[in-house]
Amino acid sequence: MSLAVIANLAVFVCILFFLFQQQRKASTLSRQVLFGLVFGSAFGLLIHLFYGEGNPIIKDTLEWVNVVGSGYVGLLKMVIMPLVLVSMIAAVVKLESSGSLGKISGLTIGILLFTTMIAALIGIAVTQIFGLSVAGLSEGVRETARMSVLESRMGSVADLTIPQMLVSFIPTNPFADLTGARSTSIIAVVIFGILVGVAARRVMIEKKELESPIRTFIEAAQSIVMRLVKMIIALTPYGIAALMTKVVATSSLGDILSLLGFIVASYVAIFLMFIVHGLLVSLVGVSPKEYFKRIWPVLTFAFTSRSSAATIPLNVEAQIAKLNVPPAIANLSATFGATIGQNGCAGIYPAMLAVMVAPSVGINPMDINFILSLVAIIAISSFGIAGVGGGATFAALIVLPAMGLPVAIVALLISIEPLIDMARTALNVSGAMTAGTITSRLLGDKKAINKEFKAISTQAAE
Repeated sequence: MSLAVIANLAVFVCILFFLFQQQRKASTLSRQVLFGLVFGSAFGLLIHLFYGEGNPIIKDTLEWVNVVGSGYVGLLKMVIMPLVLVSMIAAVVKLESSGSLGKISGLTIGILLFTTMIAALIGIAVTQIFGLSVAGLSEGVRETARMSVLESRMGSVADLTIPQMLVSFIPTNPFADLTGARSTSIIAVVIFGILVGVAARRVMIEKKELESPIRTFIEAAQSIVMRLVKMIIALTPYGIAALMTKVVATSSLGDILSLLGFIVASYVAIFLMFIVHGLLVSLVGVSPKEYFKRIWPVLTFAFTSRSSAATIPLNVEAQIAKLNVPPAIANLSATFGATIGQNGCAGIYPAMLAVMVAPSVGINPMDINFILSLVAIIAISSFGIAGVGGGATFAALIVLPAMGLPVAIVALLISIEPLIDMARTALNVSGAMTAGTITSRLLGDKKAINKEFKAISTQAAE
């Protein structure tokens, strides 16, 4: 290890120590995350400018910094499946009536699909306003290599029908799904947890002497898992600092400038969709300002990690503790939102690509039939999109062929994919939390819930 790398790591350790001091002072998580975001970005920019792009010293430094960043993400991924399974079982067992589960699931999925359709329309409109097209996009070495990978993946998704997609949700081997073996593993675990919960309710009805032990066991398991989640969430500022250091240090200014138009248009579309989320929660009596203030740390992690699935633990905890969403609704919206109706990856992104590439094959992207078909296919294909980095690519590989459009454009945007994917992931998570918030207000005592929400906000401010 060179002296330069040691010096860089010494600076990074100082940043971590500063964050630790802030934690000891009992500052709010939002404040700690902000410090991690700012100092991590500043450190990444510093080594990027000082050593230059592609310098081996940066690579060696990031290998050690990545121990913190990847380690944190790994811990979150570790707790996802136990959290989903235990929470789903507990949600069903604790429901006052089994019919409530169908209402919660149906309304949550309906809101997710509705917001995804809005996102698709925004993506179409913004692409047209900015005049984006496939013309002028260059194909270099990375893009050519990416195209070969996409062609191999096309074989696995091009012939995927809706019935096949629905069948893939069935947990034929729940133990394999608990390892995250498939892109639809999370939904499969949700279904398995619900079925186990229904079976537990039946046993409690049939054998009264087992009701108390079952409730006690489930309560204990859920308390342990939630405590584990809180322990991991306490590491968020450190993880954010490490992740932002890597993102900024490895960004290519040349790639960003060459595709600046698409980047700006993407961020404008994403920003507009955030406004839609604020308007939707305001319709059920929640202040958009307070709403985004409460979920800001969760969105920050989603932005830096580029993983909707890894954000599930933070998503659930924030909905319950900050937004006063009932646990059953919080768990369902967080898990469904990681794989169904992703506003950024499954909504905006494939819509923008479809509109950009349509003229190249003689299709008018503003034709009403084209728009309606595109929005419908986007909504349907949003089922089962993997909630990890790259989910947008999977969505594009389903939507573009279904519309009779070429997929080469996906490869041509590879150089800026991570930069845009960060904001898309944050939007995905916001969409899931919006669905949970609206569902809880529509199914619950809205006045009582909003009173609690204001009380939480007042206490946090104090």
